[in-house]
Amino acid sequence: MERSAKVLLCAILAGIVLILVSVGLAAATLAIVSSRLKETTTIITPTSTITTTITPPPPPTITTTTATTTATTTSSPSFNSTYVESIQISDVMKHLNELQTIATGANGNRAINTRGFNQTLDYIYNSLTLNTNFRLQKSFFYLRNFVPAGNPILLTSIGGVERNRTYSTTLSASEFAIVQYTRSANFASYIPITVIPNLGCSDSDWTSVTPSVIGRVALVKRGNCSFIEKALLATKYNATALLTYNDGTVAGNVAPIVTNLGQDNEIPALFLSYTLGQELADAAQDLSKNVGVRLIITMADESRYPVGNICADTPTGDATQTIVIGSHSDSVPAGPGINDNGSGSAANLGLAIALAKLFQTSTYPKYKYRVRFCWWGAEEVGLLGSDFHVKQADIATAVGERLQDYLINLNYDMLGSPNYIFGIYDGKSANPNTPPQALPGSNKITALFRDWFISQKLPWDYTDFSGRSDYGPFLAKGIVAGGLFSGADERKSFEQRDRYDQMLGQGMGGVAGAIEDPCYHQACDSIQNINVFAYERMVEAAAFMLEKLAQQDNLKEFLYPSAEIQRLNTQAKPQRVYSSINEYFGLPSL
Repeated sequence: MERSAKVLLCAILAGIVLILVSVGLAAATLAIVSSRLKETTTIITPTSTITTTITPPPPPTITTTTATTTATTTSSPSFNSTYVESIQISDVMKHLNELQTIATGANGNRAINTRGFNQTLDYIYNSLTLNTNFRLQKSFFYLRNFVPAGNPILLTSIGGVERNRTYSTTLSASEFAIVQYTRSANFASYIPITVIPNLGCSDSDWTSVTPSVIGRVALVKRGNCSFIEKALLATKYNATALLTYNDGTVAGNVAPIVTNLGQDNEIPALFLSYTLGQELADAAQDLSKNVGVRLIITMADESRYPVGNICADTPTGDATQTIVIGSHSDSVPAGPGINDNGSGSAANLGLAIALAKLFQTSTYPKYKYRVRFCWWGAEEVGLLGSDFHVKQADIATAVGERLQDYLINLNYDMLGSPNYIFGIYDGKSANPNTPPQALPGSNKITALFRDWFISQKLPWDYTDFSGRSDYGPFLAKGIVAGGLFSGADERKSFEQRDRYDQMLGQGMGGVAGAIEDPCYHQACDSIQNINVFAYERMVEAAAFMLEKLAQQDNLKEFLYPSAEIQRLNTQAKPQRVYSSINEYFGLPSL
């Protein structure tokens, strides 16, 4: 065997070994969890059928099936809380098992625009109707599919010289990139370009430019304001298309990049490399060169479809001081989404039903503040359900529906990871663009959760609070937020494993070096993927937090201390336009 062949064989063998090691770690994690589950939970096959109907346009008729699940744990913690003690993990697991049943009967997932998602909404709404006297709201919003048909084409003409510009999905080898949620285009002839001055961030940049941008293709450099703002201005001033190009300020800002203009974009758009953009901009200074472009962007599917949110309000409590408890109800198409985020949805449902039952007793006092439990759709494609809700609240005028009526959003997204952490959103790691008024209260929520875990002799960890779940749209509008998270695709450290073992008992700390949820966004995110012990603790923590906040004499002042906010306002930076899609997917916004 030649030396090159031997080297190749060694590389292949090494790769196989690495794959086997990774699979072994994931399998070890699930094996430990499975053994715990066998000790703590029994899943019983469906015993009854409930049929209800939610009516988006057009109205579907949906049948769901209930199942019974029992779960017990060996510990008997002391809560000193009627609400926490009223939460039965067996009840929550029944809801979670029902979501598994729905996914199993619906091609294995509960993703938006599927039967599984509609049945999930149906089950949540039906359960609330049967078990609470809460005021229910169903709201629907439309999303647009974005499915390109083949590669985009960009032709340029400079001084009569026509060129077909290079496109590649390898950005470093490409002269331009397709913009997500661009509109389709098919220019039969070359359309002249207008170079927008001053980075195109103000109306005057577009109104004073010569020649006018009306009916022409706008060429604008990246910088100062968001890509969405540039697109809105291009649309406002009747440009035919928008070409944004990189700024070339550093080596990493030369090639084209992937950007997203969001569901509401109405203009064809491409993103150019700095080299191509500058070439066009320089050539356009000489009007005799007649610089123009042809765009061909073909879409296989731009159809729209409805997605639903559900909210349930306590019938008592001040509607102008509302506590919002949220979780997303959709899965990814790849799997049933029982941890992500059936665990949050079922917990939210369990919390709502338990509170409704307590309110119907004579011994448990009604809360001073209204509580709104919500289930958001389309989180997995960019926090779109919660973003829609916040945008609607921002323009609402009815008392109780306005953004100003919301004091806090608590978010529960993934609570039962098999190789779990007890993760608390860390207010100190909030996006630097967060309005200052949301920071003091968010930090207080972090501290309250931390102190609860300490009081229960449980380990805990801070987790990222950058806005990549449904609290993001609330936080971006200055609403205090917080929540819990048991881990996704990050690996548990040896320090974490040892600390959890020390506090919980040998073997309870999970697997060091393994992913916290090895089934994250996969088909194996099933009911067997849930760590019931961790899940129960997280649901208890969520109940504690709601009761703690509801018992505050002046929750608004507690969450929004005026003196602290005034101090922070003096240090505030100008706010950029918020994009939930860019926030969720970690895409550059400007």
